Amino acid sequence: MVISAHETTISLWQGIRSGSVMPSHMSATEVANRAPLGARTDNFIFWWLIIMAGLVGIMVLIGGVTRLTGSGLSMVEWRPLMGTLPPLTTAEWDRVYQLYVNSPEYAEFNYGMDLDGFKTIFFWEYVHRLWGRLLGIAFVIPFVWMIIRGRVPNGFGGRLVLLLVLGGFQGVIGWWMVKSGLTADATVSQYRLAAHLGMALVIFALLLWTAFDIRYGRADFPAGHAGGTLLIVALTIFAGALVAGMDAGLLYNHYPMMGDGLVPVEYGEMGLRDAFENPASAQFHHRWIAALAVLAVVTLVVKARRQPASRGPATLALLLVFGQFVLGIAVLLHGVPVSLGAMHQTGAVLLLGSVIWTAHRMAR
Repeated sequence: MVISAHETTISLWQGIRSGSVMPSHMSATEVANRAPLGARTDNFIFWWLIIMAGLVGIMVLIGGVTRLTGSGLSMVEWRPLMGTLPPLTTAEWDRVYQLYVNSPEYAEFNYGMDLDGFKTIFFWEYVHRLWGRLLGIAFVIPFVWMIIRGRVPNGFGGRLVLLLVLGGFQGVIGWWMVKSGLTADATVSQYRLAAHLGMALVIFALLLWTAFDIRYGRADFPAGHAGGTLLIVALTIFAGALVAGMDAGLLYNHYPMMGDGLVPVEYGEMGLRDAFENPASAQFHHRWIAALAVLAVVTLVVKARRQPASRGPATLALLLVFGQFVLGIAVLLHGVPVSLGAMHQTGAVLLLGSVIWTAHRMAR
């Protein structure tokens, strides 16, 4: 009688569950973490989480365009339920337009903008908020279905609930960010902008890591070289958020020099707050942390390509890190046009995802 590999695997797992078989090199926790989820459930949840991560990536792109087009403060009220539909009548358009006319941004930056101009900036902020609602629906409905059908993978329920909570909290952070710009200076806080982007990327990373845990088996949280590389990539993105929040990309549009030297003359003028509130310093840090990120990713790729499981993700990370670095320089040299800026923000998400994938496969 011929026994297939699949039947052998199931038989071995049944023996492990009954206690009659216990690999000597695996603890009970490690065995539980490698429990098969069932091919159909496994595949469905994996692709659901991957799609959710993709939707979050698109959300980051839309948020970048919203910022680059100066659209983020066009909606001056927060209506989580009633704001799902855009203005559908002339009266409603007049109402939201007058709210904007009475806002600090209109008086400070867009005085004289007519209704047609307002509709343009309103569009991007509306799409950004609507996409957030669609993300919630795309997560909640399948999750509730899995709970009802009893198909939530054992040991992953808490993590999925955490993702749900973080998604809701992200909406609150978004409005908290917008409120910072509804003040006299009509400028969104770079701290709150960085927090908003950071939370989006935490959700993105957790979605990917959970998906890979389900597909490949649980992996330990990255440490050592892989963990350090993830940290440097994350710091580069955080530094980029500070640059975006202060429009620091409009300064020193040449590379690698900043004025007459590598270090801008304004560096250190603001003391302890310099790294976070001095635009020239923020751009300087973003430039050189990005260079460190390239070095970290390249050395990680060299190590990862020695393992068959991580060779593909590592190659992708290598291509993305060089592409992202060149794109960042292009964004700077061209004075941050919307198209290149949006591509640069999207590249950051893709690079982070590729490093997460590489780190997970290396941990296996």
